[in-house]
Amino acid sequence: MSKLGRVLIIAGSDSGGGAGIQADIKTVTALGGYAATAITAVTVQNTLGVTGVHPIPLEVVEAQARAVLSDIGADAIKTGMLGDAATVGLVARLLDEADVPAVVDPVMVAKGGASLLAAEAVAVVREQLIPRAALLTPNAPEAEALTGLAVATTDDLRRAGEALLAAGAGAVLMKGGHVPGERVVDVLMTPAGETAFEGERIDSRHTHGTGCTLASACAAGLAQGLPLVEAVARAWDYVHEAMLRAPGLGAGHGPLDHAWPLRGRA
Repeated sequence: MSKLGRVLIIAGSDSGGGAGIQADIKTVTALGGYAATAITAVTVQNTLGVTGVHPIPLEVVEAQARAVLSDIGADAIKTGMLGDAATVGLVARLLDEADVPAVVDPVMVAKGGASLLAAEAVAVVREQLIPRAALLTPNAPEAEALTGLAVATTDDLRRAGEALLAAGAGAVLMKGGHVPGERVVDVLMTPAGETAFEGERIDSRHTHGTGCTLASACAAGLAQGLPLVEAVARAWDYVHEAMLRAPGLGAGHGPLDHAWPLRGRA
């Protein structure tokens, strides 16, 4: 792998460090990439939940992104919590200008249940972000919101994935963590076919930030020049091990061990 892999992350800050910008930076760094950020909101949260969301002014979000792109540059862009329709529209414009692969994690609800995307912004995500996504990474509830289809089984995931591909996504990683069953099946779907990633369900309350982490790991791989399937496979393996090695912090939904590659595999 010859490229460092520069990833511009446009997302919200998580004071607890388990998700959001903090998880994104840790993930990209642990996988050997370079992380830069444009912060969309400051959230007040810990493992017990989100108690405050403070949006960053739109012009400041834009200025952060342009400062990075005009100097450091980016090999991929990863989007997370965007908050409202205006920010989604701004990100769509930035993606057009940057012309690098975009990994879009359509963050809508925090692990503890707090809403992180205004209801009226969902349609803008559907219309403006999905067609610009090299890779879209929805979980089952997000897929339901974006497609209007019920998603309760792995076959439902595939049906929703087909709808999202038809909506313009270059590829979709349909995450099966919310689908009941002893095994978790995530399905990477492209117009050329699909690849399934399957493993035993990890019985743990320490799953905060898994979606942010997986999307950022995928973005790091794409930024480093890995082919899509290889980038997703490495990301999936990274997240799985990070969940197994969760440090057990907090009394609620605890964080993963993002730094495990620094210590080697258990």
